[in-house]
Amino acid sequence: MSESSLRLVWVYPDLLSTYGDQGNALVVEHRAKQRRVPVSRVDVRSDQPVPTSGDIYLIGGGEDRPQRLAAERLRRDGGLSRAVANGAIVFSVCAGYQILGHEFVNDLGRPEAGLGLLDVVSVRGEGERCVGDVLADIDPQLGLPPLTGFENHQGVTHVGPQARPFARLRMGKGNGTGDGTEGAFNDTVFGTYMHGPVMARNPQIADLLIKLALDVNALPPVDDQWFEALRSERIAASVQPA
Repeated sequence: MSESSLRLVWVYPDLLSTYGDQGNALVVEHRAKQRRVPVSRVDVRSDQPVPTSGDIYLIGGGEDRPQRLAAERLRRDGGLSRAVANGAIVFSVCAGYQILGHEFVNDLGRPEAGLGLLDVVSVRGEGERCVGDVLADIDPQLGLPPLTGFENHQGVTHVGPQARPFARLRMGKGNGTGDGTEGAFNDTVFGTYMHGPVMARNPQIADLLIKLALDVNALPPVDDQWFEALRSERIAASVQPA
């Protein structure tokens, strides 16, 4: 597959990179290089313009104030929205997930406009914080194995009719709405509350993004022994009684 190339953009690592979410960028790079797909990666800080020519954009989690600053700058910049309009793939985690929606509650306790790239609205939960391991079944149309990850958030995210839940919970809080959903997606934009980093636990998600970006139906197989050992360990830990 060396005739193809992949442009990977890691958005605002100075604001949105908690719980090792930068590991998602490392996993996408690694999975592409295993298939001999050349990868060029750009880490875009919050004082830099977001390029519109990327194939895959990754956004991590962050604290409340950095989340507000990131949303303000992404709205003002407009590059990410233009990239999605051009067909780019976006995968977001936690605070990044909320930013891609229509609205979330900022650190000042006020509604903050998101980018409107996902049909979701996030509010602040009034109950206990959602913390712990999660196990869920990813939407069957994506053709992926069960999702394993770690959540740590106070947000409650409602999925609208123009998006689909990314997964259905077996264990954990996910979107926090009590309806058993976790994350959301449409054709090219994905959001989840899963840290871990999520792609280290679920490398098939990275493969899905690569396939979508390259517009191919399948990728050559690779040695998944290490990843599967980690997945098995974390899934087993999730289902063991406390």
